[in-house]
Amino acid sequence: MSDLSEAGVQPVSKAGRWLVLAAVSAGLLLISVDMTILYTALPTLSAELRADPSERLWIINAYPLVTAGLLLGAGTLGDRVGHKRMYLIGLVLFGAASLTAAYAITPVMLIAGRAFLAVGAAAMMPATLSLIRITFVDERERGIAIGVWGTMAMIGAAIGPIVGGALLEFFWWGSVFLVNVPIVLVALVLAAVVAPGGSGGSDRPWDLLASVQVMVGLVGVVYTVKEATGPEPSAPAVAVALAAAVAGFWTFVRRQRSQPYPLIDFALFRDPRILIGVLAAGMAMFALAGVQLVLTQRLQLVLGLTPFQSGLTVAATALGALPVGVTAGALLYRLGTRPVIVAGLLTTALGTVGVLLSASAPLAWTVAGLLVVGAGTGAAMTAASAAIVGNAPAHRAGMAASVEEVSYELGSLTGVAVLGSLMAALYARTVSLPARAPEAAGDGMDEARAAAEGLEPGAAAELLDSASRAFDNGYTATLVVAAVVLFASAAFSFLHKRGHEGRGAGDRGGTGTVRTGGRTE
Repeated sequence: MSDLSEAGVQPVSKAGRWLVLAAVSAGLLLISVDMTILYTALPTLSAELRADPSERLWIINAYPLVTAGLLLGAGTLGDRVGHKRMYLIGLVLFGAASLTAAYAITPVMLIAGRAFLAVGAAAMMPATLSLIRITFVDERERGIAIGVWGTMAMIGAAIGPIVGGALLEFFWWGSVFLVNVPIVLVALVLAAVVAPGGSGGSDRPWDLLASVQVMVGLVGVVYTVKEATGPEPSAPAVAVALAAAVAGFWTFVRRQRSQPYPLIDFALFRDPRILIGVLAAGMAMFALAGVQLVLTQRLQLVLGLTPFQSGLTVAATALGALPVGVTAGALLYRLGTRPVIVAGLLTTALGTVGVLLSASAPLAWTVAGLLVVGAGTGAAMTAASAAIVGNAPAHRAGMAASVEEVSYELGSLTGVAVLGSLMAALYARTVSLPARAPEAAGDGMDEARAAAEGLEPGAAAELLDSASRAFDNGYTATLVVAAVVLFASAAFSFLHKRGHEGRGAGDRGGTGTVRTGGRTE
């Protein structure tokens, strides 16, 4: 009996397969856009809601944090109840959460709305890749479909800033969430009609406690980074947050090793192809999210571009990702995943260096660097997705999809938390405030620009010049860190167990056999 039959899935016609891809791509685009749409909206939103630096960090991080914490549980729940059902539920939750976030009146309400959005995203995201896995049985077709899937994720992350900037040109900040609703409705109808059903495996339990343990660990890590890199770090707060992170992850690992049906089987990572795929997806998104965050802020706060202009600039990554991601997906069967991953990471690193070196050059050079970043990330993400998902049987598609997407979300989360906090910390520690400048101007470039409006022209110019230099100190450091991480990841991907594996089906994006929960599947 085939994997599809065991999973309760009926074969889909050729036309139907590509309609399924369109349906899940629409949902994935929503998820990815919301990852970055607030980058250009953040200065406006912060002013409207009077959000302080800590609240701004959590407004950005609440979405990837909750998504990453719930993904593993959502993927295995999809294996249990059916991936189509999970996708439809996620769309409904995502639409309702978009309405909630759009009409928030305080930073805390917006943070809660972003967390609610993440619940819908976590339900949808593993289902998008799982539905591709069970719909496309031909390896070449699946490679192309995964290439489109990975490219849509990249395009969504890349156009998020431009969508946010364009909406702010004509509407209030809540429109960046309301724009989700019509897309949700279209995707809901299309998926309900064309996506394969499948009943899942009702005998497999769902472990909610494990998702809570992961969430505790992730919140502890983010808070540790935020507090340790703040202008006045509190040692007790850092210690408590770090202890919570260690406790959350330690109890999660212990629980998974004792479960007959774990959310994640750590034996998967003994396969170098899967390990390299997870690393590549995480590090590519670490760099992309960090570069987009700091660059969109610099374009607005230092160079004076509008939200729309800065979003349009950063969207160059989508132009680089689109052709390369799809082409990489079509060539994976011939080239194998590892060479494409290594080439993609190296290209992304070189593009990041190009963006850094273009800081004092005309804006066209920054756009050129972003095109290279997009091309490299598109190739790396496509190959990483194929490496992970291509080694799982259809009835375990949820676990494989969750592992890939946790690495994606965790990469984005840590990129924003680490690189965003690093930039803020270096600004606060290197800014030299003029005598008449208010102390609040030392908290961030947003505050410095606001403070300058209340000063006479000479004092305002002096304050903005000092603040811009301090901001650029942090900007330079964050891009250097991103580039170093990418070069190191490319080296690891090239060298790890190089002499101990052949190409094999998994390396070509095919279906291999893995051991899960102590059983061979």
